[in-house]
Amino acid sequence: MRDDLPPGLPPDPFADDPSDPSSALDELEPGQPLDPQERTAVEADLADLAVYEALLAHRGIRGLVVTCEDCNVDHYHDWDMLRANLLQLLVDGTVRPHEPAFDPESDTYVTWDYCRGYADASLNEATSDYYDGLR
Repeated sequence: MRDDLPPGLPPDPFADDPSDPSSALDELEPGQPLDPQERTAVEADLADLAVYEALLAHRGIRGLVVTCEDCNVDHYHDWDMLRANLLQLLVDGTVRPHEPAFDPESDTYVTWDYCRGYADASLNEATSDYYDGLR
């Protein structure tokens, strides 16, 4: 059983199974530690992710969609899975392979750019409302 995985990942369905098909992953090269700039960028992504989830989850947005550079296909990441991936990147310097979302409702996922724009607009609106109240 792999107890060293970050929180948020589902339990290992092959725990203690001698014919565990994922045992081949144990032979993969370990990730390289992140340099200070990469670490800072991932920590910023985690902080942004918390803001985006707080702003959008209650509106029915389940997570982010990212177009994969390798296969040019959209990958759908729920908030918890993306957070777990980023935390794992901080710990291991790599992200383990995972199963794609099964038949995701694409209209419930947005891009990083959409999230940034939504957060900026929300902050701008909140700031405007504050200053309007001072007049």
